[in-house]
Amino acid sequence: MSSSTESATRSWEGLTIPAPGTYLLDQAHKRVGFVARHMMVSKVRGQFREAEATITVTENPLESAVSATISTGSIDTGATDRDNHLRSGDFLEVEQFPTLEYRSTGVKSHSGNEFVLTGDLTIKGVTRQVDLEVEFEGAGRSPFGQDLFGFTATTEIDREEFGLTWNVALETGGVLVSKKIKIEIEGEAIRQA
Repeated sequence: MSSSTESATRSWEGLTIPAPGTYLLDQAHKRVGFVARHMMVSKVRGQFREAEATITVTENPLESAVSATISTGSIDTGATDRDNHLRSGDFLEVEQFPTLEYRSTGVKSHSGNEFVLTGDLTIKGVTRQVDLEVEFEGAGRSPFGQDLFGFTATTEIDREEFGLTWNVALETGGVLVSKKIKIEIEGEAIRQA
């Protein structure tokens, strides 16, 4: 939280962006979701209900960084049996690997309010470089005096590259669960310092 005399935002390349500082993901305004194809004919959507992220906004916005931790046990697709299977050794193996981790390593490119953030994603002890396509949604100060900004981020991963290889071949061709998983993140971050 900032004093009323300190600015919540600043101008940069035609955008109104947040002031430098450390921002935490607002638990009340976040969604860490994913989409997988089921039986080659439909999409299953889910989310991780427990996730934390720290975003360090620097004087030069292109040097800003993010680190995130997601609880694997908080996976929720709306179907208890499927969620329990996703928590099992066939997929996330939550007892041995209780978290997914993401650590940014740099900003690869940007155009207007769209940024490509490069970082390391770790799932089941396997780390791979992943590019997040981030859309900066805006920044300001809430009526409660909190400096905040909003964002959305998406990427697509091959789950098999992270050791999530369980599947069933279908008689009609294809597989039960797609290899490609789309990740969809939406959130607000609140300034701490």
